[in-house]
Amino acid sequence: MTEETPGFEEQPDVPSEAAQTPDDAAKGAGSADKAGPAPAGDLEQVAIQAQLDQVRTALNERTADLQRLQAEYQNYRRRVERDRISVKEVAVAGLLSELLPVLDDVGRAREHGELVGGFKSVAESLETVAAKLGLQQFGKEGEPFDPLVHEALMHSYAPDVTETTCVQILQPGYRIGERTIRPARVAVAEPQPGATPTKGGEGEGAEADEESGGPDEG
Repeated sequence: MTEETPGFEEQPDVPSEAAQTPDDAAKGAGSADKAGPAPAGDLEQVAIQAQLDQVRTALNERTADLQRLQAEYQNYRRRVERDRISVKEVAVAGLLSELLPVLDDVGRAREHGELVGGFKSVAESLETVAAKLGLQQFGKEGEPFDPLVHEALMHSYAPDVTETTCVQILQPGYRIGERTIRPARVAVAEPQPGATPTKGGEGEGAEADEESGGPDEG
């Protein structure tokens, strides 16, 4: 038998890694983290930012589409309103055009004093309804001739006018708003050829002085 020396025990072999100090282990872990991939929190933040950018782009596109659609709708409404008013004016003008001969008869009867009794009441009611529909009568003696609203049926010369003037209203004109249904039919007079209009008789006095050899001296 082999005798064992008292007080000494065999120690097992220790791996070299276990022999490292705690500080050496911490340094090794830190270097491993630096060399590894980015933290999961940073990757998640980048992904969220990319999603936000996509949402903002889509929102801007949808907002532009809505604004364009709203502008087109407003233009459509204005166009429909203009067409509605135009159609109404044309319809009313067509109806009143058929009534103009009747209104002419009423006017002639009034001028001759024949607008009396029940006929007068009916005629005034007809004129009131026509006025409510927007019918306006125009054309007065003495106003300048305007070929856009006047139709000259008679022509003459007059020494007391300085421009082509309506001297007689043969048939009144009618309009609805800015739309002329019928021009006023008139007799016009133009200035006398070669005549020079005078002011306050000054021309006549001057001619008299010239014939008498000038004014008398006191």
